Amino acid sequence: MLHLRLPAAWPRASYARSFSRSSTPFSGHNKWSKIKQRKGAEDAKKSILYGKAARDILAAARNGGSPILEENSMLATAVRRAKDAGVPKENIENALLKARIQNDNGQAVTYEAMMHGSVGIIIECRTNNINRTLSNVREMLNRHGARQAPVKFMFRQQGYLKIALDPNDIEDLFNTAESTQCTFDFDEWEDDSSDSRGIELACSPDELFKLEDGLRQYIQQNANAEILVREVRWAPLEEQGSTDDEKDSVSNLVEALEEDEDVTCVSTSLEYSPLLGNA
Repeated sequence: MLHLRLPAAWPRASYARSFSRSSTPFSGHNKWSKIKQRKGAEDAKKSILYGKAARDILAAARNGGSPILEENSMLATAVRRAKDAGVPKENIENALLKARIQNDNGQAVTYEAMMHGSVGIIIECRTNNINRTLSNVREMLNRHGARQAPVKFMFRQQGYLKIALDPNDIEDLFNTAESTQCTFDFDEWEDDSSDSRGIELACSPDELFKLEDGLRQYIQQNANAEILVREVRWAPLEEQGSTDDEKDSVSNLVEALEEDEDVTCVSTSLEYSPLLGNA
């Protein structure tokens, strides 16, 4: 008989731990990156929304004649629209506080600046201390690579009205505007985020009050009509090309300027509007 001699114990298998060096991303890390990207995009949208709401409140306080809600229907409208858009209460209160401070400051001053060698910037301020305001503006211009320079030749001042209105009533409002005998241009606008529509009108600054006054009675009698904006704007004469990096850097400067309590409005040559540019 054949006998097999077996070892007392089988040798233990040795397994070396293998570490993958592939570039396959971890799913958790990838998910977190996407969340951060999405959050960054949402924060950017909120920043634009909050900034626009603050500018609208300041413009309404300035052009409506008072920073007091009860005395200024245009300001009350701007605040209500900000609330409806989800702007935080603190942001709205800060904008109203800035409007009251600017109303108490006595002297209006305007500064001109150039950025990237071709982008014109007009900075409108109201201050009780010109030296302080000029120093602050210069410091912000220097920090963002801009400099003081004459640029008003790139703009012209235009009267501007923005009215919320039912599309079916636009023709009636247009006929009412024509009856004022003012020279104006117009365009329709719509905002899908708030499901609102209306008409914009541009005219010479000298005729803005006459045009608004002629439309006021019609608007007061129309429950669906409301003046949202009435102001004199610095409108660029021509559309200007620029890179995304240039737009971002100009936007950063504008945001920094608008945070200063003396600055009431900032206009740039990148904000071309066919309506205002052609009126």
